[in-house]
Amino acid sequence: MSDTPDPTNILDTLAEEDDETRSEGESASKESKVRSLSGHKLVYVMASVAVVAMVAGIVLSRFIISPAQAAADAKAPDAGLISVPVEERVVSNVISTRGDVRFADAVEVKLQTGEISGGSPIVTGHVPAVGSTFNAGSIALEVAGRPVLVLPGDLPVYRSLKVGLSGPDVQQLKQALTALGIGAGDASSPVYDAATAAGVKTLYERVGYAPPQGGGAEGEGVVEAAQESVNSAKTALTQAQSNLAKAQNGGDQSEKIRADSEVRSAQIALAEAQASGEGVAQAQETLNLNRALRQALDAPKDVAAERQMVESARTSLATAESKLAQARSDALTPLPAGEVLFLSNLPRRVDEVKAERGVLLEGPAMTVSGATLQIAANVSKADSELIAEGMPAEFPAPDGSTVKATITSVGPKQAKQGDGKEDKKSKEGGASGRYEVKMNPAEITEAQLEALKGQNVKVSIPISATDGKVLAVPLAAVQAGAGGESRIEIITDEEKETTELVTVKTGLAADGFVEVSADDSSLLKAKKRVVVGR
Repeated sequence: MSDTPDPTNILDTLAEEDDETRSEGESASKESKVRSLSGHKLVYVMASVAVVAMVAGIVLSRFIISPAQAAADAKAPDAGLISVPVEERVVSNVISTRGDVRFADAVEVKLQTGEISGGSPIVTGHVPAVGSTFNAGSIALEVAGRPVLVLPGDLPVYRSLKVGLSGPDVQQLKQALTALGIGAGDASSPVYDAATAAGVKTLYERVGYAPPQGGGAEGEGVVEAAQESVNSAKTALTQAQSNLAKAQNGGDQSEKIRADSEVRSAQIALAEAQASGEGVAQAQETLNLNRALRQALDAPKDVAAERQMVESARTSLATAESKLAQARSDALTPLPAGEVLFLSNLPRRVDEVKAERGVLLEGPAMTVSGATLQIAANVSKADSELIAEGMPAEFPAPDGSTVKATITSVGPKQAKQGDGKEDKKSKEGGASGRYEVKMNPAEITEAQLEALKGQNVKVSIPISATDGKVLAVPLAAVQAGAGGESRIEIITDEEKETTELVTVKTGLAADGFVEVSADDSSLLKAKKRVVVGR
């Protein structure tokens, strides 16, 4: 038998002792009572400990796993099919890159202040606001009370233009006026003529400014003086021609009549002398003299002097007429270099204004760029070969909308050497082999334009896409058959996991999906599940 005391006997013994203690009478001391109460507490504590130990053993037994059970739990589950549904979607191949948003062809505007006709180059008005647009015929600025007119052209201003000058800058001016609907003569001719001057005059009148005065302030007086010289030269020529005619005719008619009368009188006197027999010889001499004088009047004269006077008068008239023509030409409307600004690719947007009203114009007056927004992105050489001018693109706007764009150019990213010469590597795509793609947004609001300026955005360029939604499966679902055909495994019964191989034709593949079609459309439908793994 075990030596362990029975808890029941212990309790009975304690109870008997307690009864004996109570039988000793009310005279028991307070200390005895305390010992009795302490004995009760001990019993209760020991009972509680026993109960807790029993419960803990039961609980712990549930967490103790035998080696056999652990091995059974670690066994892999039975293999099953991994499948996805056949999708109906647009399959598109997209090149994604990032691009800088900017305004195209930004340039600093410098004016030819050395030829300002109104005085010192002080800005007097028409200071443009940032964001304003320059079109052909706009006024870029007013300097010294005179306008600076904007005209389309690639060649910068390098001289003032006036009648008689010729060159490519003149031809550029005539073509710009013609584009504005202003007649300027033959636009293919490089000569600044009267028609060109008239066109420039019309341009100034259209913008509300007085045309430049040709020939300076004294232009009109020079023309008047030249006209007077022509009139005087014409009078002198007329007089010289009259003197020559007289000299060529040998005298006037009255002298000839008088000489004829004297000849007749001498003939009568000779007849009378012959009748009387006296003074015949003297009368004959008188008749001979009068006849000689009369014949002298009919004889040609030496008119060399008179002819020289006529030629001299003609030369003077030609000179006077030439001076008059030059004066009139000089008086025609010129185009001062300080009053015109040629800009390519109009319209242009004002990005920055440095000129201030009332301040002397020094250095660049402003910075302008293309009025339309442009996105410049970099792609690899391989991607650049897939992109062509005119292809669509898109990028997100700050307001969350998507902005459509059109590719305008694709080419090697240009890099300049320190000497300004183009690096050979830049022609081949640069040192990193990068190519630059430029694109213009289709439609964009003014608010979007201002928010996008200077930003870097994600650009998507779809290279190819299906014509609408098609049936598509993941690339992992397509298998190669024994004959090289493409096929997919369709689940015919998901519960039993039975499948059927279906031969398909594949189309465009992109973003991990491939377009598929089957001869029997009943075998391949959207939402049917296709096996991609096991």
